[in-house]
Amino acid sequence: MASPRILIVDDEADLRELVEISLVRMGLDVDSADCLAAARACLAKTAYALVLTDMRLPDGMGIELVREVVADCKNTPVAVITAFGSADNAVAALKAGAFDYLSKPVGLDQLRLMVQSALRMDQVLAAGRADHQAGGTLPLRMTGQSGAMQDLRAQIVRLARSMAPVAITGESGSGKELAAREIHAQSARADKPFVAVNCGAIPEALMEAEFFGYRKGAFTGAAEDRDGFFQAADGGILMLDEVADLPLPMQVKLLRAIQERRVRKVGATAEEPVDVRLVSATHQNLAECVEKGRFRQDLYYRLNVIELRLPPLRERLDDIGLLADTILGRFAGAEGAAVLAPSALDALRAYYFPGNVRELENILERALAFANDGVIEVADLALKGGGASVAELQFVRTTASLAEAVSAPSAATAALAEPVIILPAPVSEQDLPPSLPAHLDQVERDVIRRALAKTRFNRTQAAELLGISFRQLRYRMQRLGINEPE
Repeated sequence: MASPRILIVDDEADLRELVEISLVRMGLDVDSADCLAAARACLAKTAYALVLTDMRLPDGMGIELVREVVADCKNTPVAVITAFGSADNAVAALKAGAFDYLSKPVGLDQLRLMVQSALRMDQVLAAGRADHQAGGTLPLRMTGQSGAMQDLRAQIVRLARSMAPVAITGESGSGKELAAREIHAQSARADKPFVAVNCGAIPEALMEAEFFGYRKGAFTGAAEDRDGFFQAADGGILMLDEVADLPLPMQVKLLRAIQERRVRKVGATAEEPVDVRLVSATHQNLAECVEKGRFRQDLYYRLNVIELRLPPLRERLDDIGLLADTILGRFAGAEGAAVLAPSALDALRAYYFPGNVRELENILERALAFANDGVIEVADLALKGGGASVAELQFVRTTASLAEAVSAPSAATAALAEPVIILPAPVSEQDLPPSLPAHLDQVERDVIRRALAKTRFNRTQAAELLGISFRQLRYRMQRLGINEPE
């Protein structure tokens, strides 16, 4: 069996020779090129297991080669070599589809780790192709067959092939950790650890020791050496859940660990290399946290290289039946799984689900305690806002979704967390509005004005009544031209 072949593209002869010697000692075949033109000629006649290119070349930029390899050689990972301190170049390359990056001066240990990861990725892809040809499929962690879920799974497959940090965003209960585990399961690191950390649950005084470990005697109670989260996840994926809750001093230390790929234990004098891919998750808007000074901008750009947005449950109502069956199957007892009455399923599909899939699980678990003969009826669900009809709830949800599409991206999603049902006059088919955005703006304007009138123009109370933040209400009032009374 032929050894994997690597292509090195760099105009520095000494660096090319150093990398080539290191790779040959790993039992790999190596080709070298000193410019983009030579690299393109090599790619035209040879298939490579990995392409490693410098960012600055005599006849262009390495990022051009990254884009070409990603477009034309989809199964070939490409990594870049960046100058020391050129974090922006590394982030740009990762966004363009690069598998990973190395900083100059190139550390041989990091080089070997990266090459091994790339070769493992090639083996995973080959196994996946063989499994697909044999008719096999991977087990699905993210349940659902809606268009939104199919798009999400396609994104996860692409993300699994990279080493780029991923920021998973989504409302509470939408399955952010499940998505992170799916990325891990489909990556070349599937046989390595997956470590999930809730950043909001660790006392600030213990954060450095928990993340980086400590030496014996480093502080009172340190009776022996202990590894931290980074060492525990070495070779695999470290998930930083609720990363927005990290205090600023810890953000500085985390940024250095990400950039240098090295950590120093508390009480140690030397740093040790770690090979960890970072996946962060939060239900908060990190960009807003940066604006308010609660989150470092440089760390935000390093973690948010690729963003994966999880759709809320109300955007994939077609999945509720399948999700409910899966959840009830998990709760099944000796007598078998309970079933949903058709009217109960209709009620669930009309509900807004501010708590998403986690709330659906809680609703079904509670309903099981009240169900008779294994059949869950509408009354067993005890849904909030039960005074409204199914049709009314469906109308409000549809209107909110359309308003979200034409206004601020995060506006309507939070607006109905506890829906206030104020229905506008329905529009007949013979009297359709000439402009849908203008019509929806008017609907939103009327709802806000009614809330303000009800609270005597107390904007804080009006925001609470509408289920949105004060800042969101102020933004909407400015956008819609709603002024305070004289």
